[in-house]
Amino acid sequence: MIHIIRQIERRSGHRPGEGRTATRALLLSAAALLLGLGILLSPRARAEDFDAVRASNEVLDAMDAGDFAAVHARFDATMAGAITVEQLAQGWKVLPAQIGALKERGEARVVERDGRTLVTIPLQYEKAALNAMLAFDAEHRLGGFAIRPAAPAAAPAAPPVPADAHYRELELRIGDEATGLAATLALPNGDGPFPAVVLVHGSGPHDRDETIGPNRPFLDIARGLAQRGVAVLRYEKRTKARPQDFADGGSIDLETTDDAVLAAALLRSQTGIDPKRVFVLGHSLGGMMAPRIGARDPQIAGLVLLAAPSRPLLDILIEQNRRMAILNDGKTSDAESIAIQQLTDSVAAVRGGREIAAAQAPMGIAPAYWRSVDAVDQVAEARAIEQPLLFLQGARDIQVVDADWQGWRDAFHDSPRASFKLYETLNHLAISGEGDGNLQEYQTPGHVDAALIADIAAWIAAQPTK
Repeated sequence: MIHIIRQIERRSGHRPGEGRTATRALLLSAAALLLGLGILLSPRARAEDFDAVRASNEVLDAMDAGDFAAVHARFDATMAGAITVEQLAQGWKVLPAQIGALKERGEARVVERDGRTLVTIPLQYEKAALNAMLAFDAEHRLGGFAIRPAAPAAAPAAPPVPADAHYRELELRIGDEATGLAATLALPNGDGPFPAVVLVHGSGPHDRDETIGPNRPFLDIARGLAQRGVAVLRYEKRTKARPQDFADGGSIDLETTDDAVLAAALLRSQTGIDPKRVFVLGHSLGGMMAPRIGARDPQIAGLVLLAAPSRPLLDILIEQNRRMAILNDGKTSDAESIAIQQLTDSVAAVRGGREIAAAQAPMGIAPAYWRSVDAVDQVAEARAIEQPLLFLQGARDIQVVDADWQGWRDAFHDSPRASFKLYETLNHLAISGEGDGNLQEYQTPGHVDAALIADIAAWIAAQPTK
């Protein structure tokens, strides 16, 4: 999904990133001020007296008491120059303003890693579970301070294939054993050869089902298409399966493009698959990158862009923050306004080529990653390829909105290789609802609209073999 859902965490949980969906969206303003590595200096203590858990709670106590000047006084020169006392205060105050009062702190967890002591303290607010993450160096200085959404419990295993289904599921692996990604192929019964689709995730550390709260849109699409005679390959996203690959921030191609190209090649090699009829379906960020995937692999027979942004992602990120602030309570608070301005300034810094720390970049993600995203011109890339295109959009989508839909329509209104379908009741997950779209509905169990799945199957069947 677009970063309004996933962007609060860094790449190990970049992590739009979803009850974490609503949590992350609500925390956008706070993230602009507090997320990432901030370096604090603590008074030195004798090694035998140092208690990292106690020191961490002392920092949180000072923040809760509103003693932001005292905390700021412990910053080193780099951090003190990056964040003012006022920004620190606003970032902390926006948490209860958006997600309710703090109910309790949980038991701290301590890990020693690379010469540092890492402390994680759960923070349970009325509407969200967060983690305060602090890192102390060998001299007992606080070298990292971040507030992140708590990692959700692992999604339960997908329900078994129904006994009367007309397909089966096979376990595969994209890439090698060491660095590859676990995948599932839903294969229609019979000898084939069958047309096939690779599913490409939105932003964030998605599993193969693109689990968001109780919903699993990729599971719905995979099994729905397989039931209609179309094989589907879905896989664990690299940001979820191998976050260590993004230690330096990575790039949009490492996150999305490269693995999708490998997945298409793997699919073509499978028994029962028609290698000339392998398609790609990208959702949200995956839809934005679908034209590049098609360019990298001209053998791909066609591209389905579901809720795909047509505008620059950094611009949409700012817009989404403004929209979410209004949706939260009907107005933009002072804290939210400051956070949005901070985000706007960090976007300008990234685009201006200025050297800034990851903590100062949008959502605490390395500037190099954002520059790779900002270099994507998805509309131009879609025009440059030859594959047929199917654009799908929900009219109730509050993340990828009508301006994006119209951007695609304007670019391809006279193109015979482009088809468009707008669904009046669908949200960003292609799940039907009523009234204005909202974040809370992502936590309501639902299923991808059957008509949309049927439309995809019909479009694939109508495409000529290359």
